[in-house]
Order: sequence, then structure tokens, then C-alpha cells
Amino acid sequence: MYLMGILEDEEVEWLGKKGKTTYMPPGTSLIQEGSPIEDLFIVLDGKLSVMVRSLANREIASLLAGEVVGEISFVDSRVPSASVATVTESHVLVVPRAVLTEKLKVDTAFAAHFYKALATLLADRLRRTVGHLGYGSWTEDDNADELDEPLMDVASSGAVRFERLLKQLRVG
Repeated sequence: MYLMGILEDEEVEWLGKKGKTTYMPPGTSLIQEGSPIEDLFIVLDGKLSVMVRSLANREIASLLAGEVVGEISFVDSRVPSASVATVTESHVLVVPRAVLTEKLKVDTAFAAHFYKALATLLADRLRRTVGHLGYGSWTEDDNADELDEPLMDVASSGAVRFERLLKQLRVG
């Protein structure tokens, strides 16, 4: 919910207007490792699986409602380093890269909010990955999944904005 929590109400509404809601049955490939993508995706409902070829396509992460998909390739313009497929019936908001890039060029406030949200999301993922790889003293009962108070506020605001987006798109 970082993206929804950091963006302003009208910015989330803009994403809803410029994106396309797409239904995907179970087993649908959203992103193929090594193949370029032209969109950014926001999971509206359902469950997606992230897999990498080097681990025999083993699932390395699950993505649920409110998660952003394709953000790393959006930021660095490289091909995806993982594949993503639906596990259950899912709806995603597909936002074309070209449309989003144009908005970021002309709306500096939106760009600041958007990139701060992506940086926060990626920082959180990196912290979790480092913890799971054994750097430091991570254990199963550590508080790695707990958010500090400012991030709890962001997540709370994000949940409210996400619900509004779902109503705007009539999903859920």
C-alpha cells in the first residue's frame, strides 16, 4: 500500500482513469523473465506468484491486492529479472509506461510522490531480502514484518485510497 499511501487522492484517481482494468484467469503470465514490458501493474484482487528461472521457476514471492508489479523494470528500463503469473482469478490495473512517463515529466509533484513510493517499496523489499539471506541476525520471530509508526500511517492511508480506487474501477 506504499504507492497508494504516498500518492495524493487525485493522483490515485488519475492512475485509475489512465489505467485499464484487466481480468486474468489462474495461470496467466503477466511478466516473462527476460522479456521487455511496456506497462506497470497494480494488483486489484487475486494472488500472483513471482518466480525466477535460476531457481527452477520456484516461487520467491506472492503478490496480493495493492501490490505494484513491474516497478523495477519501470525504474531502470531493463528486462524483468523474474516472471509473474496469476495463481488465482485476478484483476490488475495496467498502466502504460508511455502514459505514466509523460505524466511524470509534466507533473513534478506527482513524480516526487510516485518515486518516493517506489523507493519506499523497494527499500522495504531489500530489507526483507537481506534479512532472509542471513545478513545480520535475522530469526523467524524478529519484528522484520512490523512497520514503524510513519509507515503504518502510510499503509493506513494507502488502504483507504485503494478502496476508493476499487470503487472507481468497480472491482471487488
